[in-house]
Amino acid sequence: MNILHVFKVYYPDSYGGIEQVIRQLARKQSDGLTHEVFTLSPHGSGGQRELAIDGVPVTRARTHLSAASTPMSFSALRTFRRAVTRADVVQYHFPWPFGDLLHFAAGVRAPSIVTYHSDIVRQRFLVPLYAPLMHRFLGSMQAIVATSSNYLETSDVLRRHRSRVQTIPIGLDASECVADSRLVAKWRARVGEGFFLFVGVIRYYKGLHILMQACRGAGFRVVIVGTGPQEEALKRQAAALNLDNVTFLGALPDADKHALLSLCRGVVFPSHLRAEAFGVTLLEGAMFGKPLVSSEIGTGSSYVNVHGHTGLVVPPSDPQALRSALERLNQDAALAATLGRNASARFAEKFSASVMRTRYRALYESVLRDGAVMTPIAKPMLPR
Repeated sequence: MNILHVFKVYYPDSYGGIEQVIRQLARKQSDGLTHEVFTLSPHGSGGQRELAIDGVPVTRARTHLSAASTPMSFSALRTFRRAVTRADVVQYHFPWPFGDLLHFAAGVRAPSIVTYHSDIVRQRFLVPLYAPLMHRFLGSMQAIVATSSNYLETSDVLRRHRSRVQTIPIGLDASECVADSRLVAKWRARVGEGFFLFVGVIRYYKGLHILMQACRGAGFRVVIVGTGPQEEALKRQAAALNLDNVTFLGALPDADKHALLSLCRGVVFPSHLRAEAFGVTLLEGAMFGKPLVSSEIGTGSSYVNVHGHTGLVVPPSDPQALRSALERLNQDAALAATLGRNASARFAEKFSASVMRTRYRALYESVLRDGAVMTPIAKPMLPR
């Protein structure tokens, strides 16, 4: 059984959370289950159109233009049709409106599912124009996957299609995330330890401008790993605030990221908008037994980080509340350690990659066998 994942970007062009989910699903090519990826890329021409990443075949059509965070391609349809002919199940990753168009233009007949990662937030003024296509696309899927019960309960779009929604939380493979002692020593010499770590693409909804305000005059330190469209503006803000307790490291390989996770006091994740649907970085922090600090935005971030159990959850867009949470963990090592142990235990129970892959495999087999998932899901329980 071959699964074709469809999303607007993928490695090595982008290292965001959705790309990480696809990577976690696709890397294990075994037991008669294989995966491919279809995506767009500014390099998707000539010898770079087809390549293998982590042993996974990736087909890339060339990006010709982008509008409202939606890359598009004039040559994608032909390339996509060829990729679909090899697929037993097509798995779309939402949102990508151009992917909806490809689905219908290509006349995809293979059983299709969609993992619904996020509502459309920043471009919500365009939603009335997009809504007919969006609901037609979602309605054509044999199954829709929500990544948390929280997101299902707070998404108007998902509730409209509830009868075909299943919840499969994102998972990570802990065996691939071990800190190298040499890299730990290298980073300890450079940035020390006991800092709060942010890892991610620096986008508008990540709330890092709020974190910068929280850091002004604070006694804790923050290390930021990642790059993205808001990076330069964020650095200018940090300079204007004279923040000598914030270090920008740019994008780093996973091995370096794991070393920094082992050194930090906790993971800070200040995303303040619903475009942040889950928070893979929170999973990584939990996997390393670190306390988590995030904002309550009604999404999967508060499914991963349970306030007072795995970390602290603060109101969104509130620099003082964020600062107070970080100061509390910075000053109370015992509390930080207890929350970190709880986070690790919750990760092991709910967020392993093996559990995620097992549940997706059952879904693939179901839609391939039956053509649809007919049993509506029960109303999910929110985390306690």
